[in-house]
Amino acid sequence: MSLRYEAFIGLRYLRARRRNGFISFISLLSVIGIALGVAALIVVLSVMNGFQQEIRGRMLSVVSHLEVSSYDGRIAGWQPLLGTLAQQPHVLAAAPYVSAQGLLSSGGNVRGAMLRGIEPAAEGRVVTLGKEMLRGKLESLEPGSFRIVLGVELARALGVEVGDKVTLITPQGSVTPAGMMPRLKQFTVSGVFKAGMFEYDASLAMISLRDAQVLFRLGQDVSGVRLKLDDAMLAPQLKAELAGKLAANQVASDWTDMNANYFRAVQIEKRMMFIILTLIVAVAAFNLVSTLVMVVTDKQADIAILRTLGASPASIMKIFVIQGSVAGVMGTIAGVAGGLLLAFNLGSVQHAIEQIIGARLLSSEVYMIDFLPVDVQPADVTTIAVISLLLSLLATLYPSWRAARTRPAEALRYE
Repeated sequence: MSLRYEAFIGLRYLRARRRNGFISFISLLSVIGIALGVAALIVVLSVMNGFQQEIRGRMLSVVSHLEVSSYDGRIAGWQPLLGTLAQQPHVLAAAPYVSAQGLLSSGGNVRGAMLRGIEPAAEGRVVTLGKEMLRGKLESLEPGSFRIVLGVELARALGVEVGDKVTLITPQGSVTPAGMMPRLKQFTVSGVFKAGMFEYDASLAMISLRDAQVLFRLGQDVSGVRLKLDDAMLAPQLKAELAGKLAANQVASDWTDMNANYFRAVQIEKRMMFIILTLIVAVAAFNLVSTLVMVVTDKQADIAILRTLGASPASIMKIFVIQGSVAGVMGTIAGVAGGLLLAFNLGSVQHAIEQIIGARLLSSEVYMIDFLPVDVQPADVTTIAVISLLLSLLATLYPSWRAARTRPAEALRYE
């Protein structure tokens, strides 16, 4: 019964009256500020999650979940290792590879390249790069054919298309009477892929595994084995489990190790954006302090009458805590609803803005993607809502405490 009348009075104070309409207007602005801050936080974090998921997907179309290699760059007798790794829990597929560096030349254009020797059938089970082919197929990389598949930016820099010839210059030289000479081999371009990440599109070139072994004088050896798991997030766990099963000169690395700087930067950016936007919510929430202080000042006579009727200081405090908390809850609910609505329709909003301004907001020539990906995480939404409610509750404590200290005799002296 006690809380019922306190809630009634607290909710009544939220309504506008003719003499305190300005206070109610300030209270409305506080609610709107909380709603906008919560909505902005949900949308921004959802877009950052979407970017991270999109880039991760594109990255994993080229990079395997887990790789086992050696410190000296070659693994002899790799077939038993391949079989052992393929039988590990959560491993879906395994493929050998040869990794090396070289220079590609065509006409007067020369570019450095990261060369990867692959078995097309096995490689297609480990990564999805075969689906990213713009022209040609990975299956064209037959042993002894000396064909090459290039990233789209690398092909553009060399000025070549499917069917053209490129010359590969390897670091391993040949001793001649004239001295050490670099080894040269001509390849035919049989495909062009677009992974969607400039780092790979501008530097990765793939050739047949057997051609790479011959070219880099590896015999039957390979550089390592690539694995695909049923869940990419299990790669660090499996890497730790493999640590005690590999030979002394072998090492396992997962996809997060290969791109550690990128993921570290994304996590830092996400944390900083969360902190910055939370401060916006905090500013809006603490506007409730000034609103409630004005309400307490305006309601001095009402508070004094309640005290003379027997209301305790705790009851007076509850009245204003309820008033401020309800405003915080209203702002949080409106912000969550608005944020989710905007996040799930962000593509339409982007298209509408582009139609109005007559230009693209995200150009594929500048950014990795030309749309705003969205990944709404329930945990993020819950965290944002809880923080907003806690900040709103904290903002009510001082004005409520000040109201509870009101002395009836002094408040009614000039009434």
